[in-house]
Amino acid sequence: MPASPNTFVWYELMTTDIAAEAFYQSVIGWTPQVMGHEGMRYTIMNAGGVPVSGVMQLTTEMCDAGARPGWRGYIGVPDVDAATDRLKRAGGGVYKAPNDIPDVGRFSVVADPQGAAFTLFTPKGGDNPTVPAGTPGHVGWHELYTTDWQAAFSFYADQFGWTKVREFDMGPMGTYQLFAAGSDEIGGMMNKPEAVPYPAWTFYFNVDAIDAAAARVTEGGGRIIHGPVEVPGGSWIVQAMDPQGAMFALVARRR
Repeated sequence: MPASPNTFVWYELMTTDIAAEAFYQSVIGWTPQVMGHEGMRYTIMNAGGVPVSGVMQLTTEMCDAGARPGWRGYIGVPDVDAATDRLKRAGGGVYKAPNDIPDVGRFSVVADPQGAAFTLFTPKGGDNPTVPAGTPGHVGWHELYTTDWQAAFSFYADQFGWTKVREFDMGPMGTYQLFAAGSDEIGGMMNKPEAVPYPAWTFYFNVDAIDAAAARVTEGGGRIIHGPVEVPGGSWIVQAMDPQGAMFALVARRR
């Protein structure tokens, strides 16, 4: 097990249309910053001057190979190569072997044994500033839909030092297991409903008020899939799909 718990450090949207940048700017309030990379547009989305996520357009070759719009989380690790090897030995999959992003860091694209994809990442620079929980524009929750949450939790606990916190009985939907990275409660996992086509991570972005944000989703061409609904602790959530088909979610302390 890692000496210290690892957590999510970055979020990236792969999309078929850079119009997604304007959609999220409206819905979440991010400020885009286009970065100049040769042959590739990469846009940093900032909240309150702090970088939160990146947006990158899928190439024709990626789409032909089966890539589809979606969000992917980056889990920070001290050594990407060692972490990738450990993950592979534990039954995970490797989609892209460790590689360097010049002046940024080293990464690999991987999946857990149930098939949920994420990225392992070792940055070259320092970490982003820590912001208070619930800060608008930042990620407030990480949720894993999987085929076997008990096995998935054991995998993530062994790989990243995550620990169980509480669990909720969801009735016919089964158990919802909350987990923490160190002292921070960061997410939950459960077996996916039949309507969810494959195991995947969903990220909940903080907004000021859920009803107004949900209205911005539909006004921008997105679709509300579930909610608004109040969750334990008093927050409100919606799960949604952007105009290109990427799943995401929003969370707010008030409706």
